[in-house]
Amino acid sequence: MSLAGWIEIALTLALVVAAAIPFSVLIKQVYAGERTIFSPVFAPVERLFYAIAGVDEKKEQSWLGYTIAMIVFSIAGFLSLYALQRLQNHLPLNPRGFDAVGPDLAFNTSASFITNTNWQNYGGETTMSHLTQMLGLTVHNFLSAATGLAMAFALVRGFARSTTQTVGNFWVDLTRIVFHVLLPISIVVALVLLVLGVPQTLDGSVDVTGLDGVKQTISLGPVASQEAIKELGTNGGGFFNANSSHPFENPNAISDLLEIWSLLLIPVASVFAFGRAVGDPKQGRAILATMAIFLVVGVGVVYAAETYGNPIVTALGVDPSAGNMEGKEVRFGQPMVALFATGTSGTSTGAVNNMHDSLTPLAGLVPMFNLLAGCIWPGGVGAGLYGFLVVAIIAVFVAGLMVGRTPEYLGKKIEAREMKLAMLAVLIYPLVVLGFSGVSLMLQTVLDNDLGNNGPHGLSEVLYAYASANANNGSAFAGLTGSNLWFNTTLGIAMLLGRFAYVIPVLALAGALGAKKKIPASSGTFPTDGPLFVGLLVGVIVILYLLQYFPALSLGPIVEHFLMLEGKTF
Repeated sequence: MSLAGWIEIALTLALVVAAAIPFSVLIKQVYAGERTIFSPVFAPVERLFYAIAGVDEKKEQSWLGYTIAMIVFSIAGFLSLYALQRLQNHLPLNPRGFDAVGPDLAFNTSASFITNTNWQNYGGETTMSHLTQMLGLTVHNFLSAATGLAMAFALVRGFARSTTQTVGNFWVDLTRIVFHVLLPISIVVALVLLVLGVPQTLDGSVDVTGLDGVKQTISLGPVASQEAIKELGTNGGGFFNANSSHPFENPNAISDLLEIWSLLLIPVASVFAFGRAVGDPKQGRAILATMAIFLVVGVGVVYAAETYGNPIVTALGVDPSAGNMEGKEVRFGQPMVALFATGTSGTSTGAVNNMHDSLTPLAGLVPMFNLLAGCIWPGGVGAGLYGFLVVAIIAVFVAGLMVGRTPEYLGKKIEAREMKLAMLAVLIYPLVVLGFSGVSLMLQTVLDNDLGNNGPHGLSEVLYAYASANANNGSAFAGLTGSNLWFNTTLGIAMLLGRFAYVIPVLALAGALGAKKKIPASSGTFPTDGPLFVGLLVGVIVILYLLQYFPALSLGPIVEHFLMLEGKTF
């Protein structure tokens, strides 16, 4: 590690916070249905959309109505994206003549992009037509991110309101988030990426002759427009198979900084907006401080582990001073690799500027733990906020048990129903991840054909894949062969469960909290805006997730670490 590296990391995070504070004002205005700076442009377009869809923008929905609208919208998105992939060989904007996507891969990809997972069991530049990339994948990058933020809005309204039976209008929230939050900044970031060298064209490829005289075909396409929302929407699905390691997606150090800034901006701004929405900015800052602890500690562990290097490689005569450079782009450097790997797994982005399969065991443990915890520091667009609020509810319940008092959070009593819903949401993660991982590792065909590595690293590959799918992240260790019937199907199911089996209890929780009367704080109320609450949150998170996953982690990355120290391969 070096001081210059830490300055680079600190500067990037400072730029995120500096932009997130004013951006949170915009998000709060959209949440509250207020006018924004974009209203003169987009308000007439919004009204046109409402008229066409038959939506009354002033009529709100109950939590159940909100949930049904979200599910119906997601089903429609799934079916349309599936059809687009299966029929792309008959549709226009297919300059390289790609065939139809196979049924199991189309199922996996459709589940992936409607849930904001963006797991890719394919190489984008060799599989998807321009029409599929633009009309299918890029559009759902906007819509899935907007859906996540809309669901966070519903939960925040549950805390902010008193004795109400409604949590907002899903169709209005979705429309306003796309037009006022995601679209304007995506246009700006796409234009900046274009200036930095990211291509944006409808050409399919270009033939060039390299320095060695060999001709090659280089894929092109509308990359900048997809790259911008890929990061801003915490989506992560790249136009190219190498994702943000590819020079056409991430050409230089400035574009790398911009992409890290982009994937952290809206999640951080959403937490500030939460404090504004509930009328107490300190509440948002307390949650953000807790998220920052996990993010910064994670960056430190990855940075230290990667600069320390791999003793096995050192034993072969490789200079250890450069650290572990396997699977990395030298144009980014280890500090930004550490920040990117931690940030992309601490959010639900899933983009990569390095190959996680090549990380040292302790470094690989950080993104894996982030995924197992649900990608909630600072989390995906909307998903991170509502995921962390669920943990906060569990934390105040634990505090209430300690002092023998009914717990309260933001003026709402947390009683049996709220705790049942919170635990129902939290428990879906270990059931899906450990269940599918266990079954997969019992299949001989997986052991023989699909693992890039044997032993504990093979376990890590499978565990990481299901954790990534279930947390709607989409990054991969990259050693697993996932494009087959078993993994396409089960990973797709894990994505759907990770999104909908989790968020339905969360929306029910929003309805239950909104119906409660808001009570003023008293002398016995546990303060949730200071260091004591931050410490409690950290403790509950560590205990909760270590208890769930420690056996699996101890057989995977922890064993790998000790094998590496002993000079043994894994």
